Amino acid sequence: MTFITLIRHGQTDWNLARRIQGSTDIPLNDKGRADAHRAAGHLAGTPHHAIYSSPLLRAKETAEIIAAELGLELAGVVPDVREREFGEGEGMLVSEYISTYGDWHAEVPGAESLHAVGVRAIAALHAIARDSRRRSAPLAESVLVVAHGGVIRSVIDQVSGGTLPREGEVIANGSAHRFEASPGSLRLLEESLVI
Repeated sequence: MTFITLIRHGQTDWNLARRIQGSTDIPLNDKGRADAHRAAGHLAGTPHHAIYSSPLLRAKETAEIIAAELGLELAGVVPDVREREFGEGEGMLVSEYISTYGDWHAEVPGAESLHAVGVRAIAALHAIARDSRRRSAPLAESVLVVAHGGVIRSVIDQVSGGTLPREGEVIANGSAHRFEASPGSLRLLEESLVI
């Protein structure tokens, strides 16, 4: 078993403007760096053994800040926890996206489905958990993974059988969600630890 805490990266200027980032590589703004420091402060009370990150700059920068404060080294960059590809919707304001496509589940040219994002992200989390078990068995490690709102939402949706997150619930910048990963199983332990 491995404990995995998914952390959403800190705020960017596009988050502030409510613009869809997807794979567009936008850095953190000052509030985003403060979000990362606040997350590190919240996580400091529990031992963590490793930290991983999406390859996108906003996630890597968040992970580096958290790693520095917790005395961890970045264990790896994991391409499959990158944000959802939004295709033609990328760069649009959220209000424009919703008025154009209807909702987050709509088929958008060039975009990944929420289901596909969840499948790839969950497979990546199981790979991280396997590496953790190889390092630590029989002890259970606690690892951190800095990812994105769409990824976290997709993972929670799949592991909860579509019952979470609740309609309208926001995956806040700097928030954390804790899971337990066992071979063939990923279970949500704590929902939306807002930091």
